[in-house]
Amino acid sequence: MLILKKRSNTPRFEFSGGKLRQVIWTAHSRAKMRYYGLSESRVKRIIHTPKRIEEGIAPKTVAMMQSAGSAKHPYELWVMLQDVGQKRKVISAWRYPGVTKPGSAIALKFIEQALEEIEAADEASKQKPVPF
Repeated sequence: MLILKKRSNTPRFEFSGGKLRQVIWTAHSRAKMRYYGLSESRVKRIIHTPKRIEEGIAPKTVAMMQSAGSAKHPYELWVMLQDVGQKRKVISAWRYPGVTKPGSAIALKFIEQALEEIEAADEASKQKPVPF
């Protein structure tokens, strides 16, 4: 895995599947990472070695999951992303308490909720007039 890092404003790269892909973080994903206490490196590790991969609710998206926690208190870490050319856009990241079954409605519910939040934020930003 090859990661080039400079300053926080410069793009970050990850080596995945023989291709060097630029990781792009949406404002929504950064907010969710902050809320759930996830670092960039943790999210990249989920992307690099997922335990399970499922189709995302949004068009052309994928959700990747890793198990975490203890045997007594397990939880799952999820990342929803979209590959756009040479870029890998991280749309959302969240922590699910408990363990889901593959393709379960519970996991899909969290993905749908994340998509709704993103769409609401996009519409709110489009409606606000820009002061000159």
